[in-house]
Amino acid sequence: MLSVSHLTKDYATAAGTIRVLEDVSFEMRPGDAAAIMGPSGSGKSTLLYVLGALDPPTSGTVTLASENPFALPPSALADFRNRRIGFVFQDAALLPQCSVIENVLVPTMIGAAAPDAVPRARALLDRVGLGHRLDHRPAQLSGGERQRAAIARALIRQPQLLLCDEPTGNLDSESADTVAALLFELHQAQQTALIVVTHNAELAARFPTRFELRHRTLVRR
Repeated sequence: MLSVSHLTKDYATAAGTIRVLEDVSFEMRPGDAAAIMGPSGSGKSTLLYVLGALDPPTSGTVTLASENPFALPPSALADFRNRRIGFVFQDAALLPQCSVIENVLVPTMIGAAAPDAVPRARALLDRVGLGHRLDHRPAQLSGGERQRAAIARALIRQPQLLLCDEPTGNLDSESADTVAALLFELHQAQQTALIVVTHNAELAARFPTRFELRHRTLVRR
């Protein structure tokens, strides 16, 4: 379970301290899915960075499966992120010099060996409709195909938490629908907790739980 309790995030600037998040609390169980909306600059991406153990909170706690990642030493924290959390960004962020299957396998090259990694990568790419594109480079793919490869990469380590920052923001409506459907299908199959930050009201409406970041805190819609 993901548990967020009284989370606050401040940033120090030359003009003084800026509070971006304040008293954010919620819980999610395996298989839960939530969308987070809010205007630009409201702190949505900051919240994802904290949930993804990329940026520590100023106060409050974040635990995943009862473990606080920010209490871990740096090497263990990196391993925690790699094993427990999957990320999908607005830009698929694929390595241009690597093939599709090599991009999907990147998370498995860090930490403990994963002997089933290659067959698992092939199976995931089949699942997202890219089984015929394994040896292609990202430049040879459409935007929607690149994002589907990014989803496969995010799920290769079977994470407990899947975080997506505007995953359909760069896509046309047809590709966006395909990517959204795949996110739901695969997160349900793996029983991850899924959190998607989006400006897209139609995408948010598909989620059983919806939040809005308002005045630095998270409000259920």
